Amino acid sequence: MRVVIAEDNALLREGLVLLLTSAGHEVAAVAGTGPEILPALREHRPDIAVLDVRMPPDFRDEGLRAALAARAELPGLPVLVLSQYVEQSYATELLGGGAAGIGYLLKDRVGRVDEFLDALDRVAAGGTALDPEVVSQLLTRRKNSPLDSLTPREREVLELMAAGHDNTTIAATLVVTERAVSKHIGNVFQKLGLPPTDSGHRRVLAVLAYLENA
Repeated sequence: MRVVIAEDNALLREGLVLLLTSAGHEVAAVAGTGPEILPALREHRPDIAVLDVRMPPDFRDEGLRAALAARAELPGLPVLVLSQYVEQSYATELLGGGAAGIGYLLKDRVGRVDEFLDALDRVAAGGTALDPEVVSQLLTRRKNSPLDSLTPREREVLELMAAGHDNTTIAATLVVTERAVSKHIGNVFQKLGLPPTDSGHRRVLAVLAYLENA
């Protein structure tokens, strides 16, 4: 796939280029500042953009702003955002326009190569990839909601669902059967007042939509 990278740290930027090219992807362009991002995306129309949240010149939210502008101008553009820390407001704003083709990972996740490449593929395919730390904070900061009625196991399943994992992966992660996972998912949807949906992105989008508006 063709990728545009926006990262001001030269070492991490070159590391991403090497990692992606080694995995068989084409890096169409790299950007080192916020103002460079949108022109690069317009010109190259990549399959996915990998963007740092904070970019020069002000190191605030230039990457996030570029991601939101790009999604508005190029509907459906998959965007994988990298951040040094969990910033709930950034994650919520990014998901506000719809979670399809959206990823939000902490930078240290890049060092876990298989996880990072798996997240990249999921987002490029129109799925969702949220860092477990991001999901955890989104969940724990929701108070006085139906989320409080979930059992610890149902909460674990919901976190893995929101991170974009399918039933098989959830079962393997929790060391339970897929039948047990399906039962937990049914309970989660019932308690959250969400209609049952097919496995896959629609299910994830429904969960994320609930988390955004809970």
